[in-house]
Amino acid sequence: MTASPSGPPSTTDAVAEADAGMPWRALRRHRPFLLLCGEQAASSVGRQITALALALLAVTRLHAGPFGASALLALTYLPGAVLSPFAGVLADRARLRPLTVTLTALQVVVVGSVPLAGAFGRLSLPHLYAVAALSGALTWTLSVALQAALPRVVPPGQLLAGNSALTGARTAGQIGGPALGGVLVGLVGASPALLAGSAAYAVEAVLLFALPAALNRPADTGGGRGPRFAGLCEGFAVVRAEPVLRRQVLAGAGFNLGSGAADALFVLYAGRELKLAPWQLGCVYATFSVATVAGVVLAGRFATTIGLYRATRICALAAAFSIFLVPAASLGLAFPALLAYQLVFGSAATVWAISMTTTQQLIAPPGLQGRVAGFAQAALLTTVPVGALSGGALAAWLGNVPVLTGAAATTVLAAGSFWLPRRRSGRTTPQAPPGT
Repeated sequence: MTASPSGPPSTTDAVAEADAGMPWRALRRHRPFLLLCGEQAASSVGRQITALALALLAVTRLHAGPFGASALLALTYLPGAVLSPFAGVLADRARLRPLTVTLTALQVVVVGSVPLAGAFGRLSLPHLYAVAALSGALTWTLSVALQAALPRVVPPGQLLAGNSALTGARTAGQIGGPALGGVLVGLVGASPALLAGSAAYAVEAVLLFALPAALNRPADTGGGRGPRFAGLCEGFAVVRAEPVLRRQVLAGAGFNLGSGAADALFVLYAGRELKLAPWQLGCVYATFSVATVAGVVLAGRFATTIGLYRATRICALAAAFSIFLVPAASLGLAFPALLAYQLVFGSAATVWAISMTTTQQLIAPPGLQGRVAGFAQAALLTTVPVGALSGGALAAWLGNVPVLTGAAATTVLAAGSFWLPRRRSGRTTPQAPPGT
């Protein structure tokens, strides 16, 4: 299905279609959806172990400084910013099950190359940067493909519940992944610990291979012979025509600019400047995981009560203001301040992300789910490496606290754009599907 000259289906139509959703309890017996949940948990464990081990290898073994650590983070996002629109065309026109299995199998090889190089004494920073970039490209391409797959696995009325459950599965990996990674790094070292990351990706590939054969058919059955550039333009046209999607993308991109800078500096700032003990840093990250669980639990009820768009606006602003707690931690009570930051940010950002993704899936036409997701993801990811690299460079010149304060102010301005007056377009914003 391609976009018509008059634009994509209205959000009112999408919400009306969502009324046909099956009860939430049925998802627990829905095998394809349960496979996706398992895949999300395994993928999250693999990513957490990989991110922790790569960062520790760069900082402790290869002596990377603030800019080097920021560059490692930036390289995990940059490929997604460049490739996501093309990944969207691929997700709509390719057979999704073989595509997702291939992407995950390649992750096993890419991540496994690090312990192999370590065993032969050939590990270097350029190798870590290459692994971060390749792994990021595979991760974000798979992300687009799975966003396009979910509306083909569950009905529209269960997208909010489905996105909440998938976020919960990822959170389970975020809770167990760092702990497992930390134990493995302590026992065998950072490089061999990446073998566990490869094993998690292998489990993910097996779960994706078990998805139903229905995903072997392309979603866009009529557009596969069209030019690639035309396919890219179709995804952009949907976002441009829908005011809600357009504002979500612009606000999210601005938010990621500031949060990318804050994330790149967080471990360095907490460890060297605030002098948090390792157990305290572990508790800070664990608090984020607990807050994410709270966000998953609250997302459905909150969005159903006040509407998806209102939930997005409120939670975006709450998440943005919470970042001011990070530079404020330098004034005293650093540990409680960072705990409070992770608690507010984790819960608010989770509800925001679930609401945004569900809104996007409800609005996008079936044959364009991948292209809309790819364009939106590219716009959101482009500013992350810019923020990370800028934050690292400015922190080396100005110091961590001024840069973190500026990063928080940037996120507030971006989230505040949700509250600017909107021109009336005759279309209603999507509400949470009933029965979630």
